[in-house]
Amino acid sequence: MARPTTVARVSVLPGDTPETLARALGGTVLSWPEADCAEACVALIGLEAPPVRGLQALGGRTVQQEANRDVFGGGGAVTAVMNGSMSMWAGGSMSMWAGGSMSMWAGGSYAMLPQNTALWQKIGLEQAQGMARNLGSGVTVAVIDSGIDLAHPAFAGALTPPSTWKDFYGGDARPQEEGVAGQGAYGHGTNVAGIVLQVAPRAKILPLRVLGPDGSGDVVMVAQAIDYAVAQGARVINLSLGSDQNSPTVQDAVRRATEAGVLVVSSAGNNDMDRLTSPASLAETKGTLGNHLLSVGSVDLRDLKSSFSNYSTNLELVAPGEAVSAPAPDGRVAAWSGTSMAAPMVTGGLALALGEPLKVSLSDLSRKMADSAFNVYANGANSAYKDRLGTKGRLDLPAFLTSVLRN
Repeated sequence: MARPTTVARVSVLPGDTPETLARALGGTVLSWPEADCAEACVALIGLEAPPVRGLQALGGRTVQQEANRDVFGGGGAVTAVMNGSMSMWAGGSMSMWAGGSMSMWAGGSYAMLPQNTALWQKIGLEQAQGMARNLGSGVTVAVIDSGIDLAHPAFAGALTPPSTWKDFYGGDARPQEEGVAGQGAYGHGTNVAGIVLQVAPRAKILPLRVLGPDGSGDVVMVAQAIDYAVAQGARVINLSLGSDQNSPTVQDAVRRATEAGVLVVSSAGNNDMDRLTSPASLAETKGTLGNHLLSVGSVDLRDLKSSFSNYSTNLELVAPGEAVSAPAPDGRVAAWSGTSMAAPMVTGGLALALGEPLKVSLSDLSRKMADSAFNVYANGANSAYKDRLGTKGRLDLPAFLTSVLRN
């Protein structure tokens, strides 16, 4: 797939064609607006020239350029790999365990992956799954990431139809993880998708690949994947990725998604910095975008800020993101740590809610989740990060569901 160094957002005027604009800018058309687009019709043109700051006019058109290649990255690190084979899954997927043939919980322990029991107890998952008995059924969750291990038995019956899958990085319809175990981002997307399904086992995962084996991806790929997820009926989009620079192209895609009523969850970043990566940094934006976008950082099992997690007065929520076990490529299980692992817990929680009758509007869900969080500042805890780990702090699924589900 073509990976231009720069992408230009160009306003399209009556009479313009893909050929004329591509020729005028000396680039390649990456996307073209639909015929019935609103007032702001914009095309994306890939260029090999260095980006130019600011706006410039081109025959009455507005042209805004930004860097494209390898701007986004997926964070997190593998902390443990549990060697095993396909048979360790006993021929069943997470959604199959949720079907009633075997309880997910046994004496307070999470039966599928007991090593996650303390994590799930921390956010009240067992109680939450008892409250949201549909377990996310009917909810499509787009995981825009490094792809997943499509053959992993944990995902049997848990994915959307293959006709909906897409690999924007590889330029085909097979968003399969690629790489070498223990290197780069190999397994990142598989872990993220597996976390969503542990929280909401009957949700359907729409796998979309935008990150390469090294964990980096392009602006255009991320933006196009967001638009595609909306078109495929995703109710929630998980973005366990980010960039140190704000991308107008991706911001526009996130805005279109939120205006379409899709909830977007984005990880805060893993640089231990007092600012969030983008698009998590957009979560406090006024209007629909802010109401439908959640930024997520990480804490440990003591509810203390993870050493790696970014923080900010704009951060809305945290979740336990350290050593989270989930499916890994080649039918294995691996534990990852990062805000990338905290975000899909929030995504899964939203899917649980969306699978049930609600007593609040869709625009209230994100705010209710943040407002119902557990206070991580009590008794002087996290004093160095007061009000920078969310207004209250850590994800509390039972409290959240109590505030949004009909009795």
